[in-house]
Amino acid sequence: MTIDGKTAQAPRVLPSPSAEARSHLFGDRTADAYRKALALGVDAVASRVTDVRGPFTGISPDALAPEIEQVDLDRPLGDSAAALAELERLYLRDAVYFHHPRYLAHLNCPVVVPALLGEAVLSAVNSSLDTWDQSAGATLIERRLIDWTAGRIGFGLDADGIFTSGGTQSNLHALVLAREEAFARAGARSSEARQALLPRLRVLASGAAHFSVRKSAKMLGLPMEAVVSVDTTADRRMDVTALRREVDRLRAEGLTVMAVVATAGTTDFGSIDPLAAVADVCEAVGAWLHVDAAYGCGLLVSPTRRHLLEGVERADSVTVDFHKSFFQPVSSSALVVRDSRMMAHATYYADYLNPARMAERRIPNQVDKSLQTTRRFDALKLWMTLRVMGADGVGVLFDEVLDLAVAAHEMLADDPRFEVVGRSQLSTVVFRYRPSEEHAHLADDANLHAREALATSGEGMVAGTRVDGRHFLKFTLLNPRTTPGDIAYVIDLLAGHAEQFVEAATAAGAARDGV
Repeated sequence: MTIDGKTAQAPRVLPSPSAEARSHLFGDRTADAYRKALALGVDAVASRVTDVRGPFTGISPDALAPEIEQVDLDRPLGDSAAALAELERLYLRDAVYFHHPRYLAHLNCPVVVPALLGEAVLSAVNSSLDTWDQSAGATLIERRLIDWTAGRIGFGLDADGIFTSGGTQSNLHALVLAREEAFARAGARSSEARQALLPRLRVLASGAAHFSVRKSAKMLGLPMEAVVSVDTTADRRMDVTALRREVDRLRAEGLTVMAVVATAGTTDFGSIDPLAAVADVCEAVGAWLHVDAAYGCGLLVSPTRRHLLEGVERADSVTVDFHKSFFQPVSSSALVVRDSRMMAHATYYADYLNPARMAERRIPNQVDKSLQTTRRFDALKLWMTLRVMGADGVGVLFDEVLDLAVAAHEMLADDPRFEVVGRSQLSTVVFRYRPSEEHAHLADDANLHAREALATSGEGMVAGTRVDGRHFLKFTLLNPRTTPGDIAYVIDLLAGHAEQFVEAATAAGAARDGV
């Protein structure tokens, strides 16, 4: 085409905004882009994990927040490489890395590679575990894993359960079932009868139980006084004599024991309540027994310490957190019940999702059991782990961290700079720096300072807690690659930071006094 004797160029056809957006959808046309993007991401993470010199850089929220706040989310970078480069600066550089051997803080574990493979697969396929027509084989794999876990617990063929987002949701779900069973036993079918009984329901748990027990009670509409704290023995386990005394008192007051929550692995002390003895009490009064084994569930595959869970098979429900003791990525938890009929307490039918006729046709819809509707195929991570390395492989790793805790306890007990609280049945060690008698009044502040200074240095991370009103430090050991040498190194760092604090505080006090 010519205009005024000149050849005009055809206008360049730009891709439409919708075509550009569609190019980012995962599918058959973008499989190669998916491979390349995933390879970039895997390489970025692998490089960072290889290079980290400590579990944390020590960066403060005030330092990092401005960098994130200045990102204009309405102006995309255009490609995965640029986005990953930005992410390196905003996240990967300063992330807390649980795989580092001097991360000794919370109940976070390094993860096994087979589980990461499962994570990649489940994220891409994106199955939703609510109904069969959104998940197919994923539903059956999850059910098979629940059956396997129930078998490890010691439940019979009537057991059932569901994967959840974590221990808090598993505990909530268990108490929902316990509440509904309490209503059923009392014949409280009408709304009026349920409302009349609700304020009289009580849940008993030890003083060392997880905070989610109280949180769940509040969410279930129970009164503030509904959770009754049961005394513990010197080893931080539920005192069964005290439990019997509280049960008798409540019943004498005309109150209903809705549930007893026993803990198999308290967060602070790693203590395991005497499950068999607690089960005896529950059976005698017809109370629901829930065992919160979010932490201690690793004992289910331990080749040497499975006996520590003796009595768990007598529970009505059990919480297990695979993302604590099975070295799985978050989230991977489950609630398992001894009697499958109990799961019906959470069942509701919706014509657009899981109509009752589907149940009549025995279509296996997991939403019939779950508190959630849309739910990830998190079970695949555990499935891949078991199929690649086996339960014995997981159990050996868990035993290694339990052995390490024994070594750490002995190390601290022999160190005159520290005092240790009890001996954990699992992998926690609670201790604190002990100044000289002259400076004993500085102990709490010295321990708080030591923990913060260690994290700020980036050389290690430990947790903190309060014991009898005093500040203590805590190792939570879940990394089989941590060595006694790593423990000794962190102990010396903590002592150094605490000693510097005491010296500075003493000098400041002397200056104030004009000495």
